[in-house]
Amino acid sequence: MKFLPTKIAGVFEIKPELKEDERGFFARTWCRDEFDAHGLVTHLVQCSISYNTRKGTLRGMHYQAAPFEETKLVRCTKGAIYDVVLDLRLESPTYRQWISALLTGENRSMIYVPKGCAHGFLTLQDNTEVFYQMSQVYDVASARGLRWDDPLFGISWPEKPVVISERDRTYPDFQ
Repeated sequence: MKFLPTKIAGVFEIKPELKEDERGFFARTWCRDEFDAHGLVTHLVQCSISYNTRKGTLRGMHYQAAPFEETKLVRCTKGAIYDVVLDLRLESPTYRQWISALLTGENRSMIYVPKGCAHGFLTLQDNTEVFYQMSQVYDVASARGLRWDDPLFGISWPEKPVVISERDRTYPDFQ
């Protein structure tokens, strides 16, 4: 795997290295030793799938508060997403900054989201599926979010969402 650092410390775009032959290819998408060698969390306790029927579906910006802060490894397994990570770590030099990446079923890239960062995405195709691996179980009392269009962050989305939950649409401005 290739671990490509982003401008936000601890956030990586990870690309599998394909071993191709006449049958197709083989590639690792997870290896505890490789993640550990990069100083990344290797303790994963939950996996989830998000299936999105319509292009323009927005999910996010989500995170969990302490003591249930979570690290996520996110991969689009079918379709395409515009994936966004927002740094909410007060001590970070990139506090309130964001990065984006194009994750598709074809490019097989992943985003590593460390705890203390919010995550969200916008689907770019109908019938898009996203696979998550997480370091912490989901805890409804610790679930938090930020509005996708909060002017404080100035996240540049490639298009306006057409499907968004009431919860995600109505988060208050960030304090």
